[in-house]
Amino acid sequence: MLSPVFLPHGSPYTIFEKSEFTAFLNRFGKENRPKAIVIFSAHFESETTTISATDDVHEMVYDYYGFPPEFYKVQYPARGSTIVASIVEERFRRRGIPVQQKYRGLDHGVFPVLLHAYPEADIPVVPISVNPFLPAKQQIAIGEALQGLEQEGILVIGSGMLTHNFNEFDRDRHAPPREWAVQFIDWIREKALARDIDALSRYESLAPYSAKAVPRPEHFVPLLIALGSGTPGREVLELYDSLEYGSLSSLSLQF
Repeated sequence: MLSPVFLPHGSPYTIFEKSEFTAFLNRFGKENRPKAIVIFSAHFESETTTISATDDVHEMVYDYYGFPPEFYKVQYPARGSTIVASIVEERFRRRGIPVQQKYRGLDHGVFPVLLHAYPEADIPVVPISVNPFLPAKQQIAIGEALQGLEQEGILVIGSGMLTHNFNEFDRDRHAPPREWAVQFIDWIREKALARDIDALSRYESLAPYSAKAVPRPEHFVPLLIALGSGTPGREVLELYDSLEYGSLSSLSLQF
């Protein structure tokens, strides 16, 4: 089933990890084999929705700092697709969503996920930017423009993190869960599984501890876009969940 998904990309350490989470990504890739992937990356920001279009092998964007040399030698030689980029652009334009094509390579919001899900790098990848400052309803509307792409064999991925607050990040991977993180995650899970778009569009005022869990929304809005791109009325599935470093959620959902 190629229904849209929200997948956390983890930290740069995810690139080389062999964990329960990376095993999940590997299973997901084996069970979901699209013709192309459209991925909204929390690490690709622009005011106007920007589609990275190319038919060549993507360049790598190492947008993290202070890691060992091997982290800057990772390659994920997937190609892009100008055909898929044009399909997506046309859908946005029909909905009146400002859009442009401008090339950008694969960043940390893209390749750690795909390295584990599709290690052969044999599926075309089209990265798309996020504007974290748009209201939640507009984020969902961006996703709604892409409803039904799975019928053309195109998988929509929102890549981010449900909770992303480095000030609350515990250095111990097995640290006890922070109560605020548990409450926020549980609220988001409940509303997402119920496909409660109204509540999720007002998560900033309704969800407990939203300001602490989402101090800046660039990692959260890929969830809203993936939610919007799912077919209305279809059951939402929880694919994976764990909580590490006290507050780092890996909740993964299929819409």
